[in-house]
This record gives sequence, C-alpha cells and structure tokens, in this order.
Amino acid sequence: MSLNGTCLNATFKCNSGLILPLVNESIWSIEFRAILYLVGLLWSFMAVAIIADTFMCAIEVITSKTTEVKVARPDKEEGFEIVQVRVWNDTVANLTLMALGSSAPEILLSIIEIVSNNFHAGALGPGTIVGSASFNLMVIIAVCVVGIPDGEFRKVKRMKVFGITAFFSVFAYGWLYFVLLGTSKNKIELWEAVITFAFFPLLVMLAFLADKDYCGKKKVKDDRLEIELGNATEDTALMKQPTTEDERMKDVVSAFMKTLDKPEKLSEDDASNIAALQLQDETPHSRAWYRVKASRDLFAGQRIQPRLNENLQKVLRSGSTSQLADIAHENGTAVTGPQRVEVDQILSTIRLTTAIEFDAVSSSVMENCGTVKLIVVRHGDLSKDATVSYETIDGTANAGEDYIASSGVLTFKPKESRQTIEIEIIDDNVWEPDETFFVKLSLPDGDVNANDDSDYVSLGRKVINQITIINDDEPGTVEFTKPSFLVKESVGTSYIPIQRTNGADGVVEVEWKSTDLTAKEGKDFTGRSGKVTFEHGEDEKNIELPIINYRKTKKDENFQLTLLSASGGASLGHTQKTIVTIVGDDEFDGLVRRIVAKTHLKLSKMKLGSQSWADQFTQAMNVNGGDVENATAGDYVMHFMTFGFKVIFACLPPASIWGGWACFCAALVALIGLTAIISDLASIFGCLINLEPTINAITIVALGTSLPDLFASKTAALQEKYADNSIGNVTGSNSVNVFLGLGLPWLIAAIYWKVKTGGDFDVPAGQIGFSVALYSISAIICICTLVARRHLKIFGNTELGGPVGPKYATGAFFVLMWVLYILLSSLQATGTIAGF
Repeated sequence: MSLNGTCLNATFKCNSGLILPLVNESIWSIEFRAILYLVGLLWSFMAVAIIADTFMCAIEVITSKTTEVKVARPDKEEGFEIVQVRVWNDTVANLTLMALGSSAPEILLSIIEIVSNNFHAGALGPGTIVGSASFNLMVIIAVCVVGIPDGEFRKVKRMKVFGITAFFSVFAYGWLYFVLLGTSKNKIELWEAVITFAFFPLLVMLAFLADKDYCGKKKVKDDRLEIELGNATEDTALMKQPTTEDERMKDVVSAFMKTLDKPEKLSEDDASNIAALQLQDETPHSRAWYRVKASRDLFAGQRIQPRLNENLQKVLRSGSTSQLADIAHENGTAVTGPQRVEVDQILSTIRLTTAIEFDAVSSSVMENCGTVKLIVVRHGDLSKDATVSYETIDGTANAGEDYIASSGVLTFKPKESRQTIEIEIIDDNVWEPDETFFVKLSLPDGDVNANDDSDYVSLGRKVINQITIINDDEPGTVEFTKPSFLVKESVGTSYIPIQRTNGADGVVEVEWKSTDLTAKEGKDFTGRSGKVTFEHGEDEKNIELPIINYRKTKKDENFQLTLLSASGGASLGHTQKTIVTIVGDDEFDGLVRRIVAKTHLKLSKMKLGSQSWADQFTQAMNVNGGDVENATAGDYVMHFMTFGFKVIFACLPPASIWGGWACFCAALVALIGLTAIISDLASIFGCLINLEPTINAITIVALGTSLPDLFASKTAALQEKYADNSIGNVTGSNSVNVFLGLGLPWLIAAIYWKVKTGGDFDVPAGQIGFSVALYSISAIICICTLVARRHLKIFGNTELGGPVGPKYATGAFFVLMWVLYILLSSLQATGTIAGF
C-alpha cells in the first residue's frame, strides 16, 4: 500500500508525513514507537480541543456583534427604546463559522492530507469525516436522548430548519456515494467537485429562508418595518419585562434571596455565585458557548459557568424548594429570569401571538371528589382560534386504579381565554397515602394553529399540573411549609402558609401563637395568637399577619410562630415552628444591589472573549483558571497534562481585540499546524500496528476529534429548553463536513489535475464507498426514529427524554447501530466481507 503511514517493508519503516518523523526511528522497537505515537496522538487531541476552544471564543465574539435598533415603546417619553440586537442570524452562524469551529479538525485533516500527498486522495481525511458523522448522529444523539432527567423532555423548536439540515445530512452522503461510484467511478470530475462545494452555500441559504419563514406562509409583513413604524401593541411581552440587564438581574437575585430558608447565613459572595449560576442556566447560549464549556470542563480551564461547592449546592436545592414548586416546566425544564436580547427575541415580542398554560401548577383533590377540574388559560392575542393538546401521565397514582386516563385537544375560540379539563378520580374506599399524577399540555402535532401559523400559539411556563389525590379517610397532619420565611417591611400583610397532608377529611381548627424575638408584637407586627380553620377537603391555609412599616432601625428583626394544637383528629407535623424575618426595604435592596454588582462582575469575567492578554496567561497557569477552591484531583491531573498547550496558546491574540478576527486567524493557523501533526501521528501509528487507514479514521481519529462535541451536546440538551442546540447542530455539522470538508479539498485537487494534466482527480472508492453507503442507511433509520419519537405518544411526543423505558431503548438502538457500522466497515476494510 502506498498511503502515507503504511508499512513499506519488514523493518516497519513507514512513509514520512508532512512533519513527522523528526528523526530516523526505524531502528527503534515497534512496540516502543507504537506507544510513543499513541500517547502523542492522544496528547494532540487534547491540544486540538484547547486551541479549538480559543477558535470558538473568536467565533462567539464575531457572531455576537450587535447593532442598535429602535423598538416602539409607547410608555417611554421618546416613544421608542434603543436595544442592542445581534447582526448574525443564529442559523447562518451555526452552519458557517460555528460549524467550521466545531468541525475544524476533520475539515482541515482532509485538506492537509490531500495537499501533503501531492494532491492524491487519502483514506484518513474522508474516513474521519464519515466516522465522525456516524459518531455524531448515533452516539451523541443517543447520549442526548437518555441524558435528559426522568420526567423531562426536549423538542426541536425550529422544525423547518431541522428538516432541511436532516435532509442534507442524508443527501450529502448519498451524493458522495453517487459521485464516487456512479457518474465517474473512482474519479472526481471538476463539475462534481464544484457542485459538491456549491451545496454548502445552498444549505446555508435554504436554512436561512426556513428560519425566516420564507419557505411557507409569511407570518408578518416585514419585521423590520413593524419595528420602525411602531406597530407593536402595549400588551406585548416586551412591555412587561425589565428593560435593562441590571433590572432583570436584580429581579432574579431578589426572588432567589426570598426563597432562602436562612438568608442571613449566606455570604454575599456565595449568593452571587448561586445567582450567576442560575442566570447562566436560564440564558440561551450559542453552540460555541457549549463547545468551549465542554473543553474547559474536560481540561480544567477557566470556567464559563460558576461551580458550586457541596454546601452551596445544598443551599440551592433546599433553599429554593418552595419557589421551584411554583415554577412550571416549560417544555420539560424550568426557565425564568433574564433572557439574552437577540434579534429573534425582539421580533417575537412584536408579532401577535398567544400563550396557553395552566392557571396553577398543582392541585389537590379528595379521593371521593368524583372529578378534578383544571383551568387552562390563554394570554396575549385572542383574535384567532388556538388549540392545545393535553394528556395524563402516571406518577405514584396509576391510571385505571386511581384515576381515568384522559387525553385530547382544547380549542379556544376567538376572544375565549379559559377552558376546563375534567379528569375522573376513582374512589376505592381503601386507605392509601397521598398519590400524585400529572397533566401535560403540548402543542398539537401538524402545526394546525391559526391557519398553519405555527408560531402563533406557544406554551406558557405552567405546562405541567401536578394533581395530588388526598385520601379522604384521614383528617391529616398540619405543619408549616418551611422552617423560616423572609418578608419585606413594606409588604403590608404577610401570608405564612400552613399545609395539611396525608388526608383532608373533616373540619380542622389549628391554634397558633407568636413569640417575640428581636421583632416586637404591636411595634413591628400585629398578631399574638389565633386560629386557622381547614374546611373539609382543604389542604393549605395562611396565617395572615399585618407588618408595621415605621421602624427606625434598619436591621433585620424576627419573630417566631408556633402551632399549638389541631382539632378534628388531625396531628401536628415536624415543622411546628417557623421564624419570620422582617427585612427593611433599604437594607434588602442594598443587599440585592451588592449581590447584583458581584454577580455582574463574575459573569463579565466568564464571558467569552472578554479576557486580555494578561488574563489569558493568568488563567493558563492556574488550574480552573484560578478557581482553586473548587478544583478536584482530576482537574489538577488534566491541568498538568495540558499546561504547556495552555501557556503556548495564551500567546495568541485575545478575542477581545479587533472584533475577534485577529484571534480567529491566529487560532486557524495553529489548528492547521496541529492537524498536520495529527495526520502524521495517526498514519504512522496505524502503520506500526498494521491498522487499515479506514479503520484508523472511523475509530481513533473520529473519536478523538468528536469527544468534545459529545460533552457540548449533552450540556446543551440538559440546559436548553429545546433540542435544537444539541441534535439540530449534529445534522448541520454532518452536512457541512461533506460540502466543506470534502468539497473544498476535492475542488482544489480537481483544479490542480485539470490544469496539470487535463485529467480528473482519482479517488479510489472501495472502502470509503462501502462506509458511506452503510452510514447513509443508518442515518435514514436514525432520523426516521427521531421523527417517530416526535409523533408517537409511547415516546412522549418528543425527540429527547420522555418515558424512561422508550428513551433508554432508543439510546441503546442508536449505539447498536454505531457498533454495527464500525464492525461492518472494519470487516470490509480488512477484506473479510466484500465491498462494492
């Protein structure tokens, strides 16, 4: 065999690559050389991931460029507000610079291999592209499907864009098979190379048109014109949201501090860490952000998301419990707080849309109530018909035993804002603990809303209602919902909830009293004692205490509430006492302002592309970029292994200068050099262990270049509301890899041979043709499975997550397809089975 990196004789002297070997090593033992090259290959994969991190930072800065746009605001004195909107369309950015940054090693490897082989085709570059595509589509999506927590789900939002990229992810490899084995077998003619490369801008253009809804019925006359003419109504979502980032951050911090059971024990630094983490979790991120996060988490780099120690994680979990109970899951994940201002967000607030959600996130009913009625409300524009689907989901209560399963579609007529769902409850006259089930809202399949205007109807935050069936044969247990509460002195009246669990039979009276601590009754609050009455079937009531707002001192003051007794056979629970802390408005607001300032500082330091040259060196020389407190033993090991690369790459221009372009160009040059080294290392290593180049490409090299994408996609799947940033980008990358990663080097080589000899570019299709055909079949099956998951109830009508059994079955099926792809491709490469 003549491929670079294959063995030429019995002495195992391998062909020289573009850079390696540096010395004559043919007299060294084969085993030592193989280990040396394997270690070098793995180490180089780390280096590529780190420089790709820098490359993606530059891309994030470039694609985050903003411009000023005037948005109509009748509530403002000027009649408008100037907001910053992004210049780059997200879909175009994902398919161009983002795809280039994510797949740069594979694309550059293909180009470098052809150039270093004197414009002769090799197997390593194309094999790596096909191997990476199979790993991305089958393994990464499998991990994303099963990685969603039980009970949650993620759906693709931009179905038109996903449909186009999914089609091209199969078509690209079908076209590859066609040109290799169809029109001119084992040759790439110039027109074939031109068309292959031309598919890349065609893909970008079609995806952009789909994203802008030009591929179907146009929803608005002209988004930009709507902004300029001020045709936005006052009841748009934009009018209801805070207008500045600081205001949004203040709202989140304030709400979070109120949920804490013991806020006085949390330092401002710790509170700002938790607030920064919540803001990061709730803010949409780009593909570059997730790619950089994955790389830095793997190699102990500067974190772009706060890492909480174990104690702070407990605070976050326990402190926010009561608040989280009131937050519905939007499409499977809780999403509140500030959102990044982007073009699409601004435009979406101007369109006339309607949102549908439950009126409450939980309900409790007696076992003998017969039916439970759930209110579904509609907000926003009410001028058109709107439909929403609903279905029941088992919890600890089982359909057929505790309630009658139900599903259907609610239709809101024009100007109708409320609908009712009725679920029948089964009374079995047997004592049981309280049981729960859920009712979930979803958008109907087929986009039937508002005459195919699929974006007209959206789901609100409260899309899941938890119904608790209370056993009607017990009076229950009464207790406070939390051991402490925080109220502002200007609240007027504080409402301290008492809950009744494990039964709600009969009338129960609960006596309570207050005890002065630093707050005094009659001076700071009113109410020494009293009674709360639970009527039959009621499970939560409030103690109402007026708060007096004339204190001179600005320090926190508190008092204690104690439950004394419960009548009607009810018993008192564990939380019989609670501390109520009265916070002065000035003090509380000052605390919030200080935490907001620290949170803003932390987020600014973590923002991609904000570092200076000095910052780069400081972060490169310290584990986790300086966050030693949260560093683990694994972090120190990875930092030690990659320290040299971090320091070397810190010499590159930071992304904060020249709009990111200086960093982009410098990182691209570094990537080219590293990819050339990887090409040599992989080829010579394959030679030393007698591994076929095709097998080498679809296994070792493909996995080495794709692992960071695996972690990035999993993180995106967990943190995003939708599946677009996890599986949608896989299909886009797989298409770009062919059109750019093969189209560009083929075009270069085809032009070279046409000019030099007047002939065509020779590409032996044997092994790569079989691999492409096998992948194409697997890709069709994989995408059809995702479509089936979206439309079949057994899978939860979602691409990612859903019911436990089907989601794990899907993941196992995808991984099995990948294993079969590797196995059959390897058997064909070794001649065990016949190819084409």
